[in-house]
Amino acid sequence: MDAPGTLHHIMGRGIERTNIFRNQRDREDFLARLADICRRESLIVYAWALMPNHFHILARTGLQPLSRSMRRLLTGYVVNFNKRHRRAGHLFQNRYKSIVCEDDPYLLELTRYIHLNPLRAGLVNSLTALNNYPWSGHSVLMGTVARDWQEQQFILSHFNQTIGTTRTAYERFVADGIALGSRPELVGGGLVRSLGDWSQVVSRRGQGTADRSDARILGGTDFVEQILSEAANKERETLGLSVSKKDLADLLGEIAGGEGVDATAIRTGGRKRAVVRARKLLCQIAVRKFGYTGATVARFLGISTSAVNRMVSQKELSECADYIV
Repeated sequence: MDAPGTLHHIMGRGIERTNIFRNQRDREDFLARLADICRRESLIVYAWALMPNHFHILARTGLQPLSRSMRRLLTGYVVNFNKRHRRAGHLFQNRYKSIVCEDDPYLLELTRYIHLNPLRAGLVNSLTALNNYPWSGHSVLMGTVARDWQEQQFILSHFNQTIGTTRTAYERFVADGIALGSRPELVGGGLVRSLGDWSQVVSRRGQGTADRSDARILGGTDFVEQILSEAANKERETLGLSVSKKDLADLLGEIAGGEGVDATAIRTGGRKRAVVRARKLLCQIAVRKFGYTGATVARFLGISTSAVNRMVSQKELSECADYIV
């Protein structure tokens, strides 16, 4: 679920445990891009930590979907990282992972968990050192590092009223979390887990299937059911709207005829240039014009949702398909 105001715990890891931050310039580049997204009011960031081969961000969505913000952040970062280090290819392991979180009690628990990452990993050797560590949001909340793009008051307001005692109380709260260890229950929701995106969560739940990997929701039962209900309603509305305009099978037939290719080839993975173009055209028109979800189109074509989303995000072809009405 990606409605404005949704709280997300976002994680990204280097492919094959590759270090995604090799030096200070890398970290500064990543943070500058994150700051730009925050200043555009696309994200509100409460907590974050940059580790050698992964990152954590606790943020609330703003004026644009999380996927768009993360694409802007990661794509630009990888391009510059590869140039700086004279490398090519993927840097991150698949796409980022995002867990939708219930504010109470997980906002403060996740803030503490994320900000203790450098201490747990041995990057700093004490809470005092963590207070001055520049590559996590803890030092910002402690007032030792200035980053105006990070939201501070909302977290600190959960403690005492004056700024001096507030930071003392916050620091004590973080210190109390050291003995709690790695907190695996905060990284996987435990209540609802899925192997895919939101539409797959809804689809598999409707089939009575409960997978045990890649958690998507962290919260109590009522919160989980609310999120799933909202996701299901959104998908039903989208499908109801799109099917009334154009059935996917009819759309496939029109594109196959208009592009002069075999409809079966479009759905069976044909790799000829004309077939690939027709498949991309179907994805773009189905999603952009008729409002189908990427997962629905993926099931129809027998390909992955990420493949559909990748084709939809590429240069638009639909202006050439004037035979589609």
